Amino acid sequence: MSDKGYARPTMRSRELCANPTEAERALWAQLRARKVAGIRFNNQFPIGPFICDFVSRAAKLVIEIDGGQHDWNAAADLARTQFIEAQGFAVLRFWNNEVLENIEGVVATIERALADTPSPNPSRKREGSRSVRPPGTSQ
Repeated sequence: MSDKGYARPTMRSRELCANPTEAERALWAQLRARKVAGIRFNNQFPIGPFICDFVSRAAKLVIEIDGGQHDWNAAADLARTQFIEAQGFAVLRFWNNEVLENIEGVVATIERALADTPSPNPSRKREGSRSVRPPGTSQ
């Protein structure tokens, strides 16, 4: 147990990375190497005690791919989503068959979510039109 109150799921995360589902493999092929909107994603990334399928830390976006097991486990998924959102992330969920049968639509949805996300480093507004001159020079 660590100081965070839970054990970091690093070993499990590595196992999941090494053995992706068919849907995870298909979506990762679209997301890796900044292929979507130039945004970096990590796969099987831990947030708190949970391992998320895909995470963009810069865009604060989590993408979850759900199989049939999630249908009967809706309450646990809701608690998981609420925890992740409380950490400042938005969560998108897709069904396995949606990813496998409509990858273009899934990527378009992700691109829209990224476009709606504010920049993590907004540019600062300049104060007036003052210019700085070296000391001893006139204006």
